[in-house]
Amino acid sequence: MSSDRVKRICIIGASGKLGQYMVGHALERGYEVVGVCRERSVQKLAAFEGRMTVVPGPTNDPEVIRRAVAGCDGVLTVLVPWGVQQYASGTAQAVLDHAPPGARLVFSCGWHITRDGEDRYSRMFTMGVRIAAVLGKIVRAVEIDDQVEACRRVFASDTRWTVVRGSSLEEGQSQGLPVWSRHVGDPVLASNLTRRVDFALFMVEALGDDTLVQQAPAIVGCRTPSAFAHAGGLPKHA
Repeated sequence: MSSDRVKRICIIGASGKLGQYMVGHALERGYEVVGVCRERSVQKLAAFEGRMTVVPGPTNDPEVIRRAVAGCDGVLTVLVPWGVQQYASGTAQAVLDHAPPGARLVFSCGWHITRDGEDRYSRMFTMGVRIAAVLGKIVRAVEIDDQVEACRRVFASDTRWTVVRGSSLEEGQSQGLPVWSRHVGDPVLASNLTRRVDFALFMVEALGDDTLVQQAPAIVGCRTPSAFAHAGGLPKHA
């Protein structure tokens, strides 16, 4: 499905920082937007009142997702590993189960997700992920292993999915569409930094990029030193 066939999209996790940026990019492109967020977070979308439809409820609730994605050509999903209730995998499964056939599905996660085991991580990065996973379980705040499970389910599906794997994020004005590589460890990604607004831009642009169907691009800011160092001959990806 190319971008000219995508008219109505659902953004799951719309009230978060990444979600709000995606809402803004989508509205700028003329999409009809439906947003899903927890009921207590609806007020965070006040700036978009009258310009989008909001469906309040847990994003891992199949009935909430079924209602939200009905009639949508594309679904953008923020896979958040909240709590210890399989939030990310529940959200992913609900999207896979209820998105209309042929819909373009784009999911967000971090670099720690690997599709084929060929990503190369630094020792510091690997240690940081392990520490975060252990601490998250102790305080019952995050469940990183569940985000891995969520992506495993997406990778195994025959839908028109893309899993966008983000580097470390920072705030700031847009620098443009990030560059990407199929594997972490590629020198173009060495800077490990992307503006959050540009992560959102990549997610929205992926809706109309058929070359990203069933791909798991790892992204980095297009104006980072590593991106500049490897810019020769790079159109959109490394």
